[in-house]
Amino acid sequence: MPDTKRPLASIDEVSQYLGIPIATIYGWRLRGLGPPAAKVGRHLRFRWSDVEAWVDHKADATTRAGG
Repeated sequence: MPDTKRPLASIDEVSQYLGIPIATIYGWRLRGLGPPAAKVGRHLRFRWSDVEAWVDHKADATTRAGG
């Protein structure tokens, strides 16, 4: 079976995907919130599967909280 992993996402791509400023993602990271990221050199990189799972978790939590 061939490797089907997608390329890692940059913070710019995640910011665009989520529709939020890059500064918000950095703030989340400092507070231990937001999708998990790996530091590659000086850059943050995200697995798309982690970003999507994080969004799904947030959506589930919002639904359970009633709002």
